[in-house]
Amino acid sequence: MAQDFAYRNYSHTQGKVKNGGKGRSPRDQARRELSQNFLVDSAAVEMMVAAADPSGLVLEPGAGEGVLTRALARGGARVTAYEIDPLLAAKLAARTRSESGIQVVRGDFTKAKAPREPFAVVGNIPFSVTAKIVDWCLAAPTLTSATLLTQREYARKRSGDYGRWSLVTVASWPWFDWELCGQVHRSSFRPVPSVDSAILRIRRRPEPLVRDRDSYTELIRTGFSGVGGSVRASLRTRYDGVDEALAVAGIDRDTVVGYVHPDQWVKLYRQIIA
Repeated sequence: MAQDFAYRNYSHTQGKVKNGGKGRSPRDQARRELSQNFLVDSAAVEMMVAAADPSGLVLEPGAGEGVLTRALARGGARVTAYEIDPLLAAKLAARTRSESGIQVVRGDFTKAKAPREPFAVVGNIPFSVTAKIVDWCLAAPTLTSATLLTQREYARKRSGDYGRWSLVTVASWPWFDWELCGQVHRSSFRPVPSVDSAILRIRRRPEPLVRDRDSYTELIRTGFSGVGGSVRASLRTRYDGVDEALAVAGIDRDTVVGYVHPDQWVKLYRQIIA
């Protein structure tokens, strides 16, 4: 579920709360602490389901009131819905008890064990734990894809939509593809957050582009170390043949590390290490 990233003080029942939150109900306080902004726009739900293309086992972090849960189940998935709020989890379990293909788990998704069988993750996730959920997904050996409704800025940054590439994306690129699959306006949520969201899809590649994760990761971290201000300066502190590798990968010598495309990093690795 999306969080109000700007930390403005909104309540589902009170609009913008003033005076330090006096008068906020326990449920309002819980919504704020758990970053609860529920997806209420049917078109946005359809966008999520279309992007995820659910089948087989799907784990849903932050199921909330179950709007996306039920849509995923209708799409043919077996959904294990995680909800940390005990009241919401109990209500969702009661509502879906007679519906096939849905299991509700009260608990923290980021502490769950990954299934042994292939599975996907689909969810409208709290912005406050986005990094934890993404890290969990990347570390799960049987994950096939993760379709996440995140803060728009985060999705754009991770998918290279700003024209720059982050360390997280580059480091995982040989194993995962990152794609921006559409944007969702803040008015699609209740309470309404102060920022828009976007659908980020992370998909495991059928075959990795690199075999040795450790040596690739070491190259990437050296490049992102910031030494010298350019990718050339950083890599030359540790590796030989950097200039020749840059030429093969089509990278100018003064290129700042963030502007090197992940595919070019793979080419650099193959020239310098492999």
